[in-house]
Amino acid sequence: MSQPDAAKPVVLVTAAKLAPEAVAILEAAGYAVPCTSGYPSEVELLAAIAEHRPVALLHRQGIINGTVMDAAAPALRVIARHGAGVDGIDLSAAEARGLTVTRAAGANSRSVAEHAMALMLSLLKDLPSVASGMREGLWEKTSRMTRDVEGVSLGLVGYGAIGSKVARFADAFGMRIAAYDPLLPAGPLPGPGDRAADLTTLLARSEVLSLHCPLDATTRGMIGAAELAVLPRGAILVHTARGGIVDEAALLAALDSGHIAWAGLDVFAKEPLDTASPLRGHPRVLPTPHLAANTPLGAVGMSTGAAESIVAVLAGRLPALPGAVVIPGGLRAAA
Repeated sequence: MSQPDAAKPVVLVTAAKLAPEAVAILEAAGYAVPCTSGYPSEVELLAAIAEHRPVALLHRQGIINGTVMDAAAPALRVIARHGAGVDGIDLSAAEARGLTVTRAAGANSRSVAEHAMALMLSLLKDLPSVASGMREGLWEKTSRMTRDVEGVSLGLVGYGAIGSKVARFADAFGMRIAAYDPLLPAGPLPGPGDRAADLTTLLARSEVLSLHCPLDATTRGMIGAAELAVLPRGAILVHTARGGIVDEAALLAALDSGHIAWAGLDVFAKEPLDTASPLRGHPRVLPTPHLAANTPLGAVGMSTGAAESIVAVLAGRLPALPGAVVIPGGLRAAA
């Protein structure tokens, strides 16, 4: 990526890189596109803002709080999330400052749903343990039985763009699907599965629980010790949503006791995950480094969705991507 032209307005990327397709969109619209380092601290963000005076932040990593927003005033007009989850942006602060916040809604949904299914199938078949045994010289052809996928009860928390795709994938395997999503309109699910009346009802029937809800005040810590205890003994947890939804200490305790057989985790309360975290080496955890969306289609979709939203907002237009606007900000009249 070339050095920013001082004569051009700047879109600052809060990460070490951005897909070339998105850079091309922004540069064609007349913007310079510098990047920070990966997972920039507040200090680094403030320094980058002081250097570049951005009109937009394309948010991939780090935290965008009121202090960061104030440092970018009055030039900053829009914060565009590279993905669907906006928990790394202080939305109340953005709204109070009249900023527009967008997200690349649905751009990575298939990639994340595929990753959730990959974790689920691997754990239903005990593949981490089987592979470990092979490396240790075991040959468990007759001594080990794994599970049938068909007929397993899958509980989905969240039935939006990602959860509904997981439901379709799981339905093809013959799984019995139920979902809890209080954000959906009343009535049957708009895809495979039965609707659970409440979270407890869903947990009680879920041999596999897969999380696909946003992180907000209502979902932070939603899956704790009490909720894990409601799951059937030997249940599997698959988590590709946001780390703060699960109480990680409670999950470790449930894994150690054997109540939870496996956990497939792509997200963590603190990222990057500490090298000393017991979740990294636990024999009943299959961890991945928040890369579910990192496929060619997913990465480009998130990047270009964010870039196109920035171009639209700065031109005074609503983004074309459905569901992109989180906070209208200066676009309230257009909305």
